[in-house]
This record gives sequence, structure tokens and C-alpha cells, in this order.
Amino acid sequence: MRGTVFTETMLGTVRLDGDARDRRIRLDLRAETDEVLRPHRTTRARLTGRVRIAGLADAPVEEGELEISPVARRRVRYRLTFTADGRTLSLDGWKSVTARRPVASMTVLPVTLYEDGTRAGEGVLRFPLTTGLAPFLLSFRFPRREDPAGHFAPRWDGTPGRTEVWYTTLTDPATGTGVWLHHEVTAPADGSEPFAHGWVAAFPRRGEVRHARFGPVPWTRPADGFEGDTVTAVAGRLVGGAADFRWEISERPRGESLFTFPRWSWRRPLLPAAQMLPAARATYDGVFSYGQDTLTLRDAPGASARIYGHGNAHRWTWLHADLGGGDVLEIVAAVSNRPGLRRLPPLVFLRLRAGNRTWPRRAERSAIGWLGLGRFRAAFGLPRWTVTGRTALRRIRVEVDQPAERTLTLEYRDPDGARAVCRNSESADARVVLERWWGRWRPERSWSLDGTAHAEAGER
Repeated sequence: MRGTVFTETMLGTVRLDGDARDRRIRLDLRAETDEVLRPHRTTRARLTGRVRIAGLADAPVEEGELEISPVARRRVRYRLTFTADGRTLSLDGWKSVTARRPVASMTVLPVTLYEDGTRAGEGVLRFPLTTGLAPFLLSFRFPRREDPAGHFAPRWDGTPGRTEVWYTTLTDPATGTGVWLHHEVTAPADGSEPFAHGWVAAFPRRGEVRHARFGPVPWTRPADGFEGDTVTAVAGRLVGGAADFRWEISERPRGESLFTFPRWSWRRPLLPAAQMLPAARATYDGVFSYGQDTLTLRDAPGASARIYGHGNAHRWTWLHADLGGGDVLEIVAAVSNRPGLRRLPPLVFLRLRAGNRTWPRRAERSAIGWLGLGRFRAAFGLPRWTVTGRTALRRIRVEVDQPAERTLTLEYRDPDGARAVCRNSESADARVVLERWWGRWRPERSWSLDGTAHAEAGER
């Protein structure tokens, strides 16, 4: 089933009650429906984006709904909530569609502002036809609506020399402790029986990083997710125990899946490996205990991801960063393990989802650029590694710090028997700067994560 996604920008003025002057207002909105938009019917869409009011607000849309009914009800209604100067305001208004004034009625939006149900102001916004029509029409997409739970099903088809991974990372908001749950199936290249194994780790803000392993046990080929010994990882639920670790956690995805590599590479495994996130943003509730410490998780932010392929790269780095406000950044940078490719610069797959838009638009863009030009770059190293890159109008710099005292080193074996080492921190630091070209490079957004970034560097 397909949905509809489009963006819209409107400009105007608004005056708050008790305020003597009009203030400029700008709405940058993204509408998303679970069905294909049909103008002759009433369609309801979710609204996200930003509200900017001069001298008062530059805030994300917290809740929003768009009622699209130009024929059935002769209106297009906008309702959204945002925070301005510490006040929670609601904006409500609609375009009254009429055949006598088709252009004006579809471009003029009178609005009323409310605070706690009481009128707080009013204004008028307009859709700028000259500058806004082309971006509006080009923004329409009709994506497939995918169920995140469907991506948890095992992919391994019995071919020797494959590995498959389910992993979840999260941060407890109460204590700042990072949690890592790694579940893996390895099918040895020599054709011997596949086995299930993995590990669990806790990264407290202060104190020693601790971990425990589970397995290996025979792989029983469950129909859904991972199952090995007492450990289970399926869509929406993570349960298990290893040594003195115990956990029982529920997962609630918040948004769409995210394909770090090209979508086709997950459906058709032609690359050495591919990674994607069924739950690129999720919240977690439950209990996680180790030794004498017990975490009671409530709305803990994190994500669940999947890997399928021939094994690890020759060298790699990985970052998952929940940037807040619904924004998320995922990076995989790797040097292929195949002979002849090890001397090449790392391929960088970077996906920034900000304001419900994913940049770069295509996953291949950061890895191969245009005809090999403009590829993103990664500089490996510890405790710091970086990724930089640019497209025509935007450029980004990401700096990741993995302090030694908050980094766990683990060894394991790939399907071909080669030794692999990963150095993981679920309490890393990261700084992200996104710039846009406006005659010169100017800052557009920046994020700073102190001990809440999830990162890894490894090699074979």
C-alpha cells in the first residue's frame, strides 16, 4: 500500500492579543498520509515541520493534522500545536475553496491562535505561488507503507558464509546509561551448522563498562526475529539473560524505517553486506538489570537495526545519533574486505532525517557521489573519528569521540573464521554541523550529544 508525502511553505503575519504589532510568521510543513491522496475525497494527513514567528518562536510542530477536502467539504484545514516563548499555542485555520476565486481560495489561509482553548491571536498566511509552487509540486512522493515488524524476520536462506544481526541500542534518560543488545546468527563458510550467539553490555556514565555473552547455541530458524537459548528479539519485544544480566523490554517505533544502504541492497543482497533500521527511532520501557544495578526504563530513546551479509568489512565505523525533536543521524563508513578494494578510501553511507526529510535523498549519493565525484569522506581513528561531505547546497561535518573509559572492545569470528574486533561505545560524544549555501556557507542546524551517541569502530 502506498501513502502520500508532500511539503508546503506559507508566509504571512500574525498578531497576538495584547500585542501592538504584526509579526511575520512562516510555516514549513510536511504532510504525510497512509493512502494515496484523492482530491475528491476527504483525506487526513499528519503534519510535522517548524513554525517561525519573528521575535517569538522557532519551534517544531508538536502535533499537527491537515484535512484535505477541496471538493467534498470545500476546505483545506490546518491544525497544529507548538511552543512559543514558553507558551503552548494552537493554530487553527482553513482555506475556503470556491470555484469563483479558485487561486485565492487555495492560497490564502486565515488562522486563529489559541492558548488553553482561549483565543490568543489571529493572522493570515499565503502560499507564495511564484517561489513556492515548483518546490511544492516536486515534493510529492507516494512511498510504500512498510510495517517495521516485517523487517525482523530472518533473512538467512541456508547459504554458507553468511552472518545476520539484530541489534538494539538505547540510552536510559534517568541515569544516562547506554545499553547494547547484539544478536547474531553465523553460518560458517565451511558449511558447518549455523549457530546463534551475541552479547549484552551496559555503559554507565560513571563506572566500569560491563558486558556478558550468550551462546553459541544451534540456530533453530524461528519464523520471526532472533531466538537462541533464553534470549529473544522480535518486533516490539526484547527478553533474555546472560551471566548476571537480565532484561525484559518493550519497543515502540516512532516513525518510518530507515535504509542506510540503498533500499534495493536489502531486498536483493548483491553487496557484501547491507544495514537498515526497522525502528530508526523508538522508545523503550521495561527492566534491565546487571549485578546490583537495575534500570527501570521509561520512554528511553534508541533504535533497532539489522545487518545481513558475508561478514565484517576490513575496517569500519558506525554512528547512531538521536538528535532530539524527531531528528536522527545514521552513518556507516567501511573499507571493503575484498582483495583489491582494501586500499580504496572508505565508502560512507550517511542518512540524516531532520524535520521528517532524509538527506541526502538517495543513499548512494554519500557513498559514490556523482560519477565518483563528491563522495563523502571518513577519517578513521580513536578516540576520535570524523565524516565530512557535501551536496550541491548542503554540507555536513560529524565528529565522534569514543573515550577509552566508555568504550568496550570485543573479539569474535566472521563466517570465514577470520578474527574481527569492534570497539563500541553506547555513551559516546558527537557534534554535527549542517550548513547550507546562501552565496556562502552558513550554519543551518547543529547538534551536540554528550554521552548519548552510539558509536563503533572496528577492523578485521
